[in-house]
Amino acid sequence: MMETSTVLVTGATGGIGSLLVPALLARGVHVRAMTRSAERAVGLPDGAETVVADLGEPGAALDGVDTVFLNSPSAPDAADLQIRFAQSARRAGVRRLVVLSQYAARADSPVRFLRWHAAVETSIRDLGLESWTVLRPNLFMQGVLAFAGLIRAQGMFAAPIGGAAVSAVDTRDIADAAAAVLTEPGHAGRTYTLTGPRAVTHTEIAEALSAATGTRIAFADTRPEDFAAALRGMLPDWQIEGLVEDYAHYARGEAAEIHTDLPALTGHPARDLTDFTRDYARLFTPAPAKETFIPALVKETSTPATTEETLTLAPAEETLTPARARETFTSAPAGEIDTPAPAKETFIPALVKEN
Repeated sequence: MMETSTVLVTGATGGIGSLLVPALLARGVHVRAMTRSAERAVGLPDGAETVVADLGEPGAALDGVDTVFLNSPSAPDAADLQIRFAQSARRAGVRRLVVLSQYAARADSPVRFLRWHAAVETSIRDLGLESWTVLRPNLFMQGVLAFAGLIRAQGMFAAPIGGAAVSAVDTRDIADAAAAVLTEPGHAGRTYTLTGPRAVTHTEIAEALSAATGTRIAFADTRPEDFAAALRGMLPDWQIEGLVEDYAHYARGEAAEIHTDLPALTGHPARDLTDFTRDYARLFTPAPAKETFIPALVKETSTPATTEETLTLAPAEETLTPARARETFTSAPAGEIDTPAPAKETFIPALVKEN
């Protein structure tokens, strides 16, 4: 293990950060957990130093830090925020920076999120740091958790991806890989692509959930325009358009390759889809009848020119925030996003093609 004084974890209460902080503490590292909200910091584990700050104004968060894990915020200026933060980190004396990027990031990608990540990667490589490392995870398996309320209520979920397979990766493995890179030597100037052990379709995800829960769960393909229309009013246009681009990328079969970087970094095999569905089965399993919460179903009227109908779940317990929605549909790191708790519901549109 390398000698480190303080590792700053940005997005410490998010889907990756909340797993990374305890992983680093288990390695005996002094962790400074950065969050934008003091309320969110309450759930951080004992032993972590907490600091409330954001990427735009890190302030004293960088004092005495030699290593940084840089996550991405969910914002239209995400790339600029990360680049400016990395520059601030260098001025503050940070020696090593590990950035969470995205599978297939490149400057000429038709997917804006991938272009943004590529811009951040280029800036960090040219920054003159003693050490930098890029992690490029594929679609998060845990993104399916945001469908949990819908799956329990209707036994289905939907996305515009068809039968394309994606080498989705478990966020627990991403955190394990990040912990290794942040604390072990030999990773300077490296870019690692993190995937699961096989590529799976959304139909296969539904089948694995069915087997794990003992209930029938189905996947329904939907048109990109219907997917986007269902999100209007819940997300800003730039984010909806980006999500549609992301799913078009998946639907073209551009995220199916398997890479071995993850097991090489962690020393253990990447978790399979069946591991994920087994470990999280209770979140997708309907409660006994007397305890089941049944949300109102609202059927939108179809126009004469429309042959499809959209079913939407009326939000009742939890609203779909832009940050949470983005983690639902894409692997693009979305900053401080909390994993949906078992006691709460996450409602998202159910887009169903009529036969």
